[in-house]
Amino acid sequence: MTSSLGPDHRIRLPQGEVRYYERGSGRPVVFVHGVLTNALLWRKVVPAVAEAGFRCLAPDLPMGAHETPMRADADLSAPGMATLLGDFLEALDLHDVILVANDTGGAITQLLLARSPSRVERVVLTPSDSFEYFFPPIFKPLPVAAKVPGSMAVLGQLLRVRALWPLPLLFGWVVKKPLDPAVAAKYLLRLRRSRGVQRDLRKLLRSVDPRLTLAAAEQLRSFSRPVLLAWATEDKLFPVRLAHRLASLLPDARVVEIADSYTFVPEDQPEVLAGHIVEFASVMAD
Repeated sequence: MTSSLGPDHRIRLPQGEVRYYERGSGRPVVFVHGVLTNALLWRKVVPAVAEAGFRCLAPDLPMGAHETPMRADADLSAPGMATLLGDFLEALDLHDVILVANDTGGAITQLLLARSPSRVERVVLTPSDSFEYFFPPIFKPLPVAAKVPGSMAVLGQLLRVRALWPLPLLFGWVVKKPLDPAVAAKYLLRLRRSRGVQRDLRKLLRSVDPRLTLAAAEQLRSFSRPVLLAWATEDKLFPVRLAHRLASLLPDARVVEIADSYTFVPEDQPEVLAGHIVEFASVMAD
């Protein structure tokens, strides 16, 4: 299932061990997923980008669908996750990076750009948490629930119930086309099996606060490198107006609207997204 992402590797960061997949060679493109997904989110996008002459790296970040828990003392709050992403780029000595992010990964990317953007050359944001939408309204109860001890164990048990997977609280509003059940299982079932993974996710969820993304947005006014906002016009969680709002404050940004997709554009429209990434990244490569 992960073969399209390339071989898997492990790297030791201050927060713990992170698994990542790598395919291709050339300028690095790092793919950043969101909560309750992992590198598999990019399995349909990476091949085309790698074949176009780029080095594609897709980490399994500690957002609830990762395999190896982080250190017990690791800071996995939203700002801590931005630090972890920066540490990943540094540990692999990546420069002139093109970051491609989705969902919660987009918020983490914005926090990184606001604090330490030196290794980043370009950014592609697909539908992502931003401004007041961290989280979007339907998921606002999650940070509250995460403050309750044992809540992630309960969530892990609920995620076992496959009849719940198509509902809006899970995949119903993030994918327009049916999600491969085997992929859904890779996203959702690790939480039940590992208390360490539950602990990691809880640290992130209970830190979620729109004040973080609102503050980051103000800092992004000084991020002068190119940004592509590849947004789904039918998105139910992150309205396309958020993309235009981001574009209005970023010095060098443009919006491309993608039809027939919800939040997970890499699932619904991978070929279209890959084409936009390659075109956007190739301008720099020329």
